[in-house]
Amino acid sequence: MDGLTIGDVAKQANVRITTLRYYGRQGLVARPPRSRSNYRLYPADTVQRVQFIKRAQSLGFSLQEITELLTLRAEPTARCADVRACAVAKIHQIDDKIRALRAMKTVLVKLVEACVRDSPITDCPILESLYTEEITP
Repeated sequence: MDGLTIGDVAKQANVRITTLRYYGRQGLVARPPRSRSNYRLYPADTVQRVQFIKRAQSLGFSLQEITELLTLRAEPTARCADVRACAVAKIHQIDDKIRALRAMKTVLVKLVEACVRDSPITDCPILESLYTEEITP
């Protein structure tokens, strides 16, 4: 029976064994059959699948979104437009996060500018605003 051990897959895909097991529990990687010596032997294409998952995560896709992408890839009737729609939705999410981060930065910059370094901690505008104001970026 040919295949790769969990350690082999993890090493080749540059992930930890615990990551590979987690992907298995989440249904992203199929549980392989056991060999005669009772080892689970993964098909060689598992390495590519795990690398796909890691690359998609690096672009901000959640495991649920990655499951959708993998499902689309396996669906013969799926179209490139289906995958494009997922990517466009992710771009919109990223844009929303960028806007939120910029707003947070603006508030923090104003608070830092209001801070007089030599003032006692009781007069710290940063701490005071966190206690008394509704901070809305």
